[in-house]
Amino acid sequence: MINWKLIAKILGSLLFIEAFFMALCLIMTLIYHEEELLVFAVSTAITAGGALLFRLMGHGADNSLSRRDAYVVVTLTWVVFSIFGMSPFLLSTSVGSVTDAFFETMSGFTTTGATVIDDVEALSHGLLFWRSLMQWIGGLGIVFFTVALLPSLVGGSVKVFAAEATGPIRSKMHPKLSTTAKWIWSIYLLLTVACGVTFWACGMDWFDATNYSMSTTATGGFSTHNGSTVFLGSPLIEYMAILFQFLAGINFTLLYMAFFKFRFGAMWRNSELKLYIATIVIATVWIMYLLITRMGYDVEAALRSSLFQVVSFITTTGLSNTDAGLWPHITWVILGLLMFLGACGGSTTGGFKSIRGLMLLRVLRNEFHHILHPNAVLPIRVGGQTVPQNRISTLLAFFTLYILMLLITSVVMVVSGIDITNSLTISLSLISNVGAGLDTNIGPQMSWSELSVGLKWLCSFLMLVGRLEIMTVLVLFTRAFWKRN
Repeated sequence: MINWKLIAKILGSLLFIEAFFMALCLIMTLIYHEEELLVFAVSTAITAGGALLFRLMGHGADNSLSRRDAYVVVTLTWVVFSIFGMSPFLLSTSVGSVTDAFFETMSGFTTTGATVIDDVEALSHGLLFWRSLMQWIGGLGIVFFTVALLPSLVGGSVKVFAAEATGPIRSKMHPKLSTTAKWIWSIYLLLTVACGVTFWACGMDWFDATNYSMSTTATGGFSTHNGSTVFLGSPLIEYMAILFQFLAGINFTLLYMAFFKFRFGAMWRNSELKLYIATIVIATVWIMYLLITRMGYDVEAALRSSLFQVVSFITTTGLSNTDAGLWPHITWVILGLLMFLGACGGSTTGGFKSIRGLMLLRVLRNEFHHILHPNAVLPIRVGGQTVPQNRISTLLAFFTLYILMLLITSVVMVVSGIDITNSLTISLSLISNVGAGLDTNIGPQMSWSELSVGLKWLCSFLMLVGRLEIMTVLVLFTRAFWKRN
């Protein structure tokens, strides 16, 4: 059965890492001489105490992690991190309830970026930094970070990687997964630093540049201002934000091949990347045309606005440089489709993933061929590799679950009194981990804080399910998972 002692041991070690990041926020409050110094000191102590308790519970545990243990530890890690991570919000009284605090924290760690805090500018620098740090930690995966930092802690790291990684195909750059994890996190760190330095060079102050670099490369979308448009002080910053959002949406294995192995040819031959780029180009040109012909935008403004929104939505970042809710309704449909599709697997983004979209298109193509040639053997090939039949079955199951969850959640929202437009926007935004709808809140004239308590807990669950790509969480609710054999 489940090795609870080992799970407790892993959770304890991970909580020490969370306590360390909270201590960084304590340093930020010291720099700005803010009153939240005690808040983060107590939060760090509580988290460290929880870590110590879990470690004591796991004392003497072996490192034999089964596949079931991996699914439990991954799901519990995200929940436990959110429970301890909400303490700064509660102790500072910046949110009014446990529900709001948990929603905000889960939104941060899952890089959804939805917020129940309507006036974020009233928050201290320490709390703003904690919101950005949460997204940065969750960008590539909390447990995956441990695989890179403490590989000996997780004996079944391959199983953990399978439970937490995004996309249907797991790419490895090195025979040892821990080495692969170190390379990926190195790329992530370099991308974040480059983004922050670029924002600072373009005119941002160092605090905003640091926060927005973490939010952008994690494709999270939390802002240090009321409305992300505030930080976009110039077209140059907007174009730089587009660039780094786009890069964060590429499979990190491809980025490694391009920038460390100088194998740019392999990058441009990648079929998923081609679909990702083609989707951005087509959607941008289409929306650009609509803005020019229907809203009187000039060419440069139309290009910048449409490209920013398209890249933000397909990478599920949720940043905005304009209010898309005022655009023609057809653009809402285009942006909604981008939210659903998402960028590349193996990136920090959410959504269905371009590689799954590519695989579905090829399954459909083969089915049409089978109508004409019933006996033909037509394998599905992606990136020069044949996709096994079991992966195709998993893909179809995932697609079915994705659609069912969207429909069921939308119906629940409508029954709760929310209009159809916002119901669909909320559901798609949460499961795809976008966090923004047709404007900087949820949808037309609505804020996340207006949701009822029950809906906020449902939304928190949907964010978790979306980040862990549905199967990892839902398998825990099956009877077969808990059977002894």
